[in-house]
Formats: sequence, structure tokens, C-alpha cells
Amino acid sequence: MMQGGTFATINRLLAAAYRRHKTPIVELTKIRTANPFLILLTTILSSRTRDETTAQVSERLFTRVRSPQDLQALSVREIESLIYPIGFYHTKARHLKQLPGVLRTRFNGSIPDSVEALCELPGVGRKVANLVVAVAFNKPAICVDVHVHRICNRLGLLSTRSPFETEMTLRRILPKRYWINWNAYLVSHGQATCYPRNPWCDRCPVWRHCRRIGVNTRHLPNPEQNPKPAP
Repeated sequence: MMQGGTFATINRLLAAAYRRHKTPIVELTKIRTANPFLILLTTILSSRTRDETTAQVSERLFTRVRSPQDLQALSVREIESLIYPIGFYHTKARHLKQLPGVLRTRFNGSIPDSVEALCELPGVGRKVANLVVAVAFNKPAICVDVHVHRICNRLGLLSTRSPFETEMTLRRILPKRYWINWNAYLVSHGQATCYPRNPWCDRCPVWRHCRRIGVNTRHLPNPEQNPKPAP
């Protein structure tokens, strides 16, 4: 059990902090375009890559690619040059080259809106699929990346060993009304405050509700005694 608080309280506090932080790249793509195809591309590119790099690469790629047909017209080498230095750019370029054909033959050229169907696309696993469902289609889905997995365990919401186990557990315990935004809020919180090492607990908005599992609290000041404003 958590040290007081509820999902509603945690969600509200992280939502307020989210508005003060940088918007995660996939959410930013949604703000700039409602195109599910471009959101899918950004999500694939963002895997294991810093948001700053994904933003630069996406902007460059989107000057050439706005549709599956545009992507189909490029060679793998051309795609590689457009998405470098994205993480695993050789593999991602091959997957992107295959993507238009799979969309055409399996989904009549449209982006599917279910996790199971999206997972049939090259380079798309459950993390990417859930994020696309939530961001591109505004449907309840729980995307669990390293931030969500780490923070949920650190808070004491659950005790899991893998992102997949975290996703399945959250599907049971997290009220569905929070699913769509949960990833964005926790990713933002993880990037700005709740680092893997040396988290800034003295400026954490959910300090009161966190069990700080795995964190050495002896060296962390209580924010109520030594408050620091969030950036």
C-alpha cells in the first residue's frame, strides 16, 4: 500500500507538473499534427533515443515524408541518412522501408488503432503500439517505458520486474480514465525530476505519496523543511 494519497491525487499533481515541463516528443508531434502516420513514425524513432535527437530527426524526415507513399519512394540508405543519428538507425530504417507495404497489404493503407494490430507492423512492440493508440487515437492504452516502470515501482504502486509486467499490473489497478495521459505525465516527471539515479526528491510534487523504493532517503532533504521550486 502507498503512504497515503490515491491515483487521483498523484495524477493531479503530476498533471500540474507536466504543464511546467518540456512536452515529450510524441505528444509534441500530436500537437503539431493530427496525422496518425506521422505520430507512428515519431514513436518508432523515439524508442531508445533522447527526445532532443528525435525532435531534430523527425523534423528533417517530415520534410520528405508525409505519407506511406512518400516513405515507400525512399531507399533504405536514404532513410538511414534522414534518421541518423537516431538510436539503432540501421534497423529502424529497414523497418520504416517495410512499413508502407505492410500497411497496404494488411490494413488497406490505414494506421490500425488497436495494440494487437499495431504490433503486426515492423518495428512496433507493445510500448510503441500503446503509445500510438493513446496519442494518435485518444483511446485508453497504457504505454510502459523505462520511466513508467521505474517510477511506478519507486512510488510503491506495484512491485514488478519488467515493463510488460508493469503494463499488465497497471491494467488491473489503474483507473481507465488515467490511462491515456499516464505515460506523458510519468515520462515528463522522469525526465525533469525522478531520475534513475539521484532523483530530485526535494522538489518532487508527489513526495508525500511516494515510498521511495530503492532510493537512499538518508541523503534526501524533506521538501517541506528545505523547499526548492520546480523548474
